[in-house]
Amino acid sequence: MTEQTSGSVSDITDRNGWRPDVLGTGYEQRTIDLGADPDGESEVVATLVRHRPDSAPTTTAVLYVHGYTDYFFHRHVAEHFAARGHHFYAIDLRKCGRSLREGQTPHYVTDLAHYDQELSEALRVVRAETGQDVLLVAHSTGGLIVPLWLDRLNAADGTAASGVVGVVLNSPWFDLQGPSYYRTVGTPLIETLGRFRSMFTLPGAEISTYGDSLHRSVAGEWDYNLDWKPRAGFPIRFGWLRAIRNGHARLHRGLDIGVPSLILRSRITKFTRKYGPNADVADVVLDVRQIQRWSGCLGDRTNIVPIDGARHDVFLSSAQPRERAFTELDNWLDWLATYRRALESPQAGA
Repeated sequence: MTEQTSGSVSDITDRNGWRPDVLGTGYEQRTIDLGADPDGESEVVATLVRHRPDSAPTTTAVLYVHGYTDYFFHRHVAEHFAARGHHFYAIDLRKCGRSLREGQTPHYVTDLAHYDQELSEALRVVRAETGQDVLLVAHSTGGLIVPLWLDRLNAADGTAASGVVGVVLNSPWFDLQGPSYYRTVGTPLIETLGRFRSMFTLPGAEISTYGDSLHRSVAGEWDYNLDWKPRAGFPIRFGWLRAIRNGHARLHRGLDIGVPSLILRSRITKFTRKYGPNADVADVVLDVRQIQRWSGCLGDRTNIVPIDGARHDVFLSSAQPRERAFTELDNWLDWLATYRRALESPQAGA
């Protein structure tokens, strides 16, 4: 399966700021201006993408949030939700994918709370345009960013984000993978370097195993922009990694995201520095045991589903595990709809 993601974007813009997207027919994008970068680079923007199917959506809107060295190119995910009657939106966060500007460091932030600005604005736009409640779907690092954002909203006013009804996390990054000393003596080192040498890069972190398993130029079936999602990933800088570890620590103390969540993950992890058959049937990026361990820290109702043969992004797995992931997603969405109807019935408040 291929995803056409290259080519230029038309300058034709409607009065609400929407213009054709690089994904082609049925997709549009809108720039969200975010002002000065708190980390001292040039003015930052985020990019909201929407899917416009032939049939009119009728139910809950979806907002998709990508991970590190990633951006939204998953047309098959948008079209799956659209076939169920959902409005579909995705966001490329600041300095990521469509939002990366010349002279900026890809994906670099020193505080994950910086993303609150574009997430809150994207949520506002989606709700205003659709008049629907919103399901959040997030992958990997996005699966850490989104729960932290929801928890901060809960802490601010005692309720979940207005109109958010649930969260689907696809292989969320809940802890630092690797030997235990990375998480013990390694964390203070990350804290020090992240504070005082924030732009230093982590040596040896650029490994192409996962990218080689995905991109059709090597062993995969997917086509995407390698400038926005390099096969070996973008360099990991200590200022960013410090922000991640602070996010992990906050998660491990326990969150209250205020809504039910579905967590999809691979059944197994197989770390390897070179592409081989294991890369097609396992998570080669994160330790799935850590996902299992820390999922209970989200608060509210949590359902964790391992997918046999899945890759790190379960929706970019080979055909059989990918279909299993969509089936589990659909089953949970059906449950969520029933659960919400029960909460909204007159008997629920009795």
